[in-house]
Amino acid sequence: MNRHFRRALVASAILVVLSCATALAVASGGITARQAAFSQGAAPRCTPTTLNSSAVLPGAAIAVSPLPDSYDASPDSQISLLGAPPSDLVDVTVSGSQTGSHSGRLIGYSQGDGASFVPASPFASGETVTVRGKVDRGGRAAAFAFRFAIASLDTLPYSPPTQHPDKDPNEVQHFHSRPELQPPAIVVSARSPQSAPGDLFAAPYGGPGPSGPLIFNEAGEPVWFDPLPTGTEATNLQVQQYDGKPVLTWWQGTIPPQGFGEGEEIIDNSSYRQIGRVHAGNGYKADLHDFHITPQGTALLTAFDPIHCDLASVGGPSAGAVTDSIFQEIDLKTGLVRREWHSLDHVALSDSYSSAQTASTEWPFDYFHLNSIDQGANATTLISARNTSALYELNTGTGQVLETIGGKHSNVKLAAGAATAFQHDATTLANGTISIFDNGATPKIHPQSRALVVAVNTQAGTDSVVAEYDHPGALSAASQGNVELLENGDLFVGWGAEPYFSEFSAQGKLLFDAHMRGAYQSYRAYRFQWTGAPSEPPAIAAAPSGAGGSGPLTVYASWNGDTRTASWQVLGGPSPAQLAPIASAARSGFETAITLPGPQADVAVQALGASGEVLGTSRTTAG
Repeated sequence: MNRHFRRALVASAILVVLSCATALAVASGGITARQAAFSQGAAPRCTPTTLNSSAVLPGAAIAVSPLPDSYDASPDSQISLLGAPPSDLVDVTVSGSQTGSHSGRLIGYSQGDGASFVPASPFASGETVTVRGKVDRGGRAAAFAFRFAIASLDTLPYSPPTQHPDKDPNEVQHFHSRPELQPPAIVVSARSPQSAPGDLFAAPYGGPGPSGPLIFNEAGEPVWFDPLPTGTEATNLQVQQYDGKPVLTWWQGTIPPQGFGEGEEIIDNSSYRQIGRVHAGNGYKADLHDFHITPQGTALLTAFDPIHCDLASVGGPSAGAVTDSIFQEIDLKTGLVRREWHSLDHVALSDSYSSAQTASTEWPFDYFHLNSIDQGANATTLISARNTSALYELNTGTGQVLETIGGKHSNVKLAAGAATAFQHDATTLANGTISIFDNGATPKIHPQSRALVVAVNTQAGTDSVVAEYDHPGALSAASQGNVELLENGDLFVGWGAEPYFSEFSAQGKLLFDAHMRGAYQSYRAYRFQWTGAPSEPPAIAAAPSGAGGSGPLTVYASWNGDTRTASWQVLGGPSPAQLAPIASAARSGFETAITLPGPQADVAVQALGASGEVLGTSRTTAG
């Protein structure tokens, strides 16, 4: 996707090649000069002396993480060295000020453009780690050396999963053939033949039924639902491309009261078979907020890391804690971390609209709250931070903030109506404009939440509102939400904490609107075209109809996740070995009820495609 922002990649083409001895001497001298800054006091610091430094090492021309001179690295960090073939990275040594020299392995990325040094043992909290090595390009070696400090982790107390209280039973749907599913009941209040093709994708939680990824159609009928165990939640169900094929991806895990996720990313193929589980690296757990598979065989994901921190400079406790917002690029084939970005290294604590005064080790200061990553092809990455009410354009290679849009220190003069508050899901569109879900709530800033499209003029340092989309119900979403530009130009909006899903035409006409009953929420929602061919067989149930079961036998047929079935055929007979077609019916919603002409000892159902071909056959059950 092309970016509206156009910035040259910092530290790129012209490099000064230093000799090994000279470069190492300069780097070592810089390390010695900064030694005092790395001495840990009783209250640990968490931000570097200089914010927004480059990840690219001078002379060596490789991007590294953890960031040089940072204080927020994980004890389980690997050392990422990006920008040279693995064979060019030589004589890499790693030493901790407390743990001493670390043995380990230098493992190359599958893309061939770097490697990670994976230590054999973790580092110690509070220690300083020094990394040395050389980049040998055709016999001309450039030495490098840098250091960083290991954070003191803040382990949050365990909170048992919240049990869903009893609510209106009409909030869930029930099916004879799949009684365990119980997806949320969905009310469709607006439909139009002008809306885009495709099904709706959500991940409901917070209701009386199980949480889990959900696909439903325009009639509000489920297409596929994967109920998760109590205490496990899902977010961000979407269709992505993986190895050239469409796949389903979603985050799955637990959500502590502090408001971030601890889990993993799931990848399923079109048969709903799990073909991948992507974990965050460096000892972190994947957060719920964003996940993107790239054409380069990598994935971008978020992670939140509470660490101890002296917050006296922003009015908080000197022995407090802060939640660091992180995103990583993961090599999907090796699981290695190619790059890692920390908010604490680039954005000041004082830029937050949250307060540090009430922060504690149990409730860390969530000053940034990263909620979207959008990496473009023009060497920039756009991210959104809820608690600074700002978007940030980053240099992808160096990690440095190039532009701040909104918040306390905006580099861009915002037009009337363009300021966002506690926003989510900033995405650069194909024409260079930016779509944003602008919550504007908790505390109340805007009369209602909205989908916003803005254009940023970097030369003039201004932006303007291109379009704004409001729900007729004046929804105010305290959290979550997203905006998706559809192929036909429509905008699809998931309203987050408000359980609504809407599609607007480019002119702002409401074409589709639906909501889940009751207390459910869905972090994001999308519209995608999807073909599902489940590996499991269709489901069947049979029961006499009428009061007291005195009526004729009714067969209930369903196939969770299938999008191809056009009709159902019922097979009946005196035994499982003697079944023959006895009835049929067009598919009707998720579960189709078919009343049989007479009693049967055994029955089964077959799912038929549009041409009458058999797609799948259920088990046989007693009539």
